[in-house]
Order: sequence, then C-alpha cells, then structure tokens
Amino acid sequence: MSVTLWHNTACSKSRNTLKLIRDAGLDPVIVDYLADPPDAQALRKVLADAGLRAAELVRSNEPVFAELGLAGADEARLVDAMVAHPRLINRPIVITDKGTRLCRPPERVLDIL
Repeated sequence: MSVTLWHNTACSKSRNTLKLIRDAGLDPVIVDYLADPPDAQALRKVLADAGLRAAELVRSNEPVFAELGLAGADEARLVDAMVAHPRLINRPIVITDKGTRLCRPPERVLDIL
C-alpha cells in the first residue's frame, strides 16, 4: 500500500500518526510540507479527496492567519494563503490508496491503512 504523510516533526500529532503508520508495518513517503509546500492544485486535490473545505484545514490559530485578515475568507483566498504560508496547513495529512485524511486525532489514520 502506498502511504504519504504531510509531516511536521515539531507536531506531536504528526509524530504520533507516523508511529501508528510504522506500527502497522508501513513505510510512508514523508513530505516536509513546510520545506516543500504543495501548490494550489495539490492542496485542492487533498481538500477534495478528504472531503474538507479550506476553512477546515487552515490553522486559524497561527499569527499569520490574523495578520492576513483571513477570518471569513473564501475558499480561493484560504488556499492561496496556505500555499504562500504553509504553516497555515493543518497536519498531519495522510494519503493512502484507501483515502485521504486530516489525522486529528492521530487514530483517524487507522481507517485508511
């Protein structure tokens, strides 16, 4: 099975999700989305595949969210902001052959392994 993890090593939920994946005997492709951010097309695909709206994926508690005045922003503006400021992308995101999930809590990954 193919498993891709959009990962932030500083995030405990992301580290716990990685552990669950490895405990299942899988070796995921790890994408450091902060160093190598997705483009708008990739982000829109993740949103569609996960059945999420941009407002459900954006980290509204990040200072840049307020600095950019994103409260109440539409889908396109939120996607553009997440592409320009990948810290705004909530994590961890896991993509497998069985689906795409924002794994908060980390145990959500078990449904798609």
